[in-house]
Order: sequence, then C-alpha cells, then structure tokens
Amino acid sequence: MSTPAAPALSVLDLVPVRADQGTTEALAATRALAQVADDHGYRRYWLAEHHNMPSIASTNPPVIAAMIAAATERIRVGSGGVMLPNHAPLVVAEQFALLEAAFPGRVDLGLGRAPGTDPVTAWALRHGGGGVEADAAERFPEHVDTVLAMMSPDGVGVQLTTGQHVLRATPQAASVPTVWLLGSSDFSARLAASRGLPYVFAHHFSGRGTAEALALYREGYQPSAEHPEPRTFLTVNVVVADTEEEAQRLVQPMVRSMVALRTGQPLLPQALVEDAEAAPVAAAHQPLVDDMAARWVVGDPQQAAGRIRDLASTFGVDEVMVSPVAGATAGTPTDRSPAREATLRLLADALAA
Repeated sequence: MSTPAAPALSVLDLVPVRADQGTTEALAATRALAQVADDHGYRRYWLAEHHNMPSIASTNPPVIAAMIAAATERIRVGSGGVMLPNHAPLVVAEQFALLEAAFPGRVDLGLGRAPGTDPVTAWALRHGGGGVEADAAERFPEHVDTVLAMMSPDGVGVQLTTGQHVLRATPQAASVPTVWLLGSSDFSARLAASRGLPYVFAHHFSGRGTAEALALYREGYQPSAEHPEPRTFLTVNVVVADTEEEAQRLVQPMVRSMVALRTGQPLLPQALVEDAEAAPVAAAHQPLVDDMAARWVVGDPQQAAGRIRDLASTFGVDEVMVSPVAGATAGTPTDRSPAREATLRLLADALAA
C-alpha cells in the first residue's frame, strides 16, 4: 500500500503566555518559533485574534504579523484571523494593504465573524470607543466585500451628500493580500463559496462538522478571477516529541487550559508541565478531555506524520495548518518555547523522510 503524499505544512499561533512569562517573553518565543517554521519550509504563519485572555497574547494580528515578517525570509504571514466585526473595514484594509506593500507576495488576510472574546470586551472593542456598529456581525458579508474593494488598486466609491468619494487602503497598491474566510459553522463556507474566496474551517477548535462545511464550500463554489478553483486546508492542534510518552506530558498544560475554557473556570496563564501534572482533571471533565484527544495529533514523529497524512487524505486537502500546543517544563528559558519548536522541526522532518 502506498503512503499518502505529504501535505504542505503551515502554523497557527495564538502566542500563548505561560505562568513563567510576561508578554515580552511570549512575543520573543513566538518570533523564535516563526524562524523555526521559516527554516523548515512551512508555507504560512498565521496569528489569531483573542482579547482579554491571560494565556493568549495575540490581541493584534497585523502588529505581530509585521514582527514575524521582519524576522523571517520567505514564509507567508497573516491572520487566522482578524475578527472583522471588532473593527472598521477601512482600518483592516489599511493594515493589511500596508503589510502587503512592505512584504509583497507574503501576506494573507484571514477574516472571521466571531468576537474572539467575552461580551464585555467585545462591547469595548466595538462601541466603548465609538467604534463599529452594533449589527457588525450581521453585516459581515457586506464588510468582507468592502475590505476587498478598499484593498484593490482602484479603491471603492462612496456616495455622500458632498459627492462621490474614493477610498483606498493605500495610495499605490501594486499587489493585494490573499483574503481567506474562516469559520466554525457553514455560514462562512457558503459565503466564501459565493464570493470565490479561499476558506478554512476551524477544525482545531470545533472538530465537528468539518467534512460537511468543506463539502458545502466545494459544491457551492463560484469561481473568481483570482481563484478559479476552491482553496482550503485543515487546522489541527499538534504536539510532537521524541516519544509518545513525552508528547502526552507536554500536552497537559493545553488540556488544562481548554478544560477551564470549556467549563467556565477562571482563565489563567498557561501552567508549566509539572504544575499541570500535579492538578489532575476532574473525573466529570474526563469525557471532554477524551473528545479533545481524539481530534488532536499528539505523539512521536512517525505517529504524528501518519496522522497528518491521514487527515489530509480524509478531508481532501494538500495543506495542514498546525497549532503547536506543547507546554514548557520548569527551567525553560522564558524567551523560547523549545517544545513548540521541536514540534515543528520533528513533524517537518518526519513528513519529508
């Protein structure tokens, strides 16, 4: 039996903050992780948008993407994604048009519809400073179209009482970022198909409905000039170590964080491995842990490479975006994430073998 072809690899980074780190150290660790991805042939490096969470520093994807692009040589950088209802479309268009101008041909703009935070923080983002209107989530399709138009070289015409005004995200755009729609339901799948845009289902977060969402997207796809064929890939949480036993140890801090998130417990900076091991999961929450374990890729290099190949084959994709969620042990340098770096190196080497 032939081995399935190795898919291309990419990275999704939430910029985790450990209990032994400040934001400065977490960002330094992310920069080093991106350089490992760049050196090992990963295709793209995306930053998520989350707010007011003690364990996640990726509050501003375009700012961190600029840092990553400046610290790397060839890998594509972008958002996974910008939560568009939190922002005025022109601001998003300007940010990513500038990124594309600074790093032409290397920028992706992933757009999502969820708030990426709690309701109070969402209010502060959208209205506390007189920002985006209350129905922004419902107007997501319109705002996607607006961002696309504003980033184009011709801009978009706005009719006001004073006449027709043209808005452009940047004065002389020579190229535009690739726009992707992201989602964890069929809404964005249908929208991406209708607009002829690339699409990614949040398999790493949801894990359910992936096949159905991808089928809706592919079956309803309307070709566009930029994308004559549907484009999609898979996202998955991954921990790879020299042995399966070590990988299972390293995943425990992320397991504790996800259990807290899913069960309404206080969210804290990510625990070190030893502290996570000393705090067993309550028996009532074990089914949740088992469900997550079935969807994550945790193991030695050969096991992980086999799972990645199988996932790519099952969902018919030629690219897998991994979220490296390995924790850190006591004494780890605070400005590095060695276990996350090892995950990227070991996985890339195993798939290339």
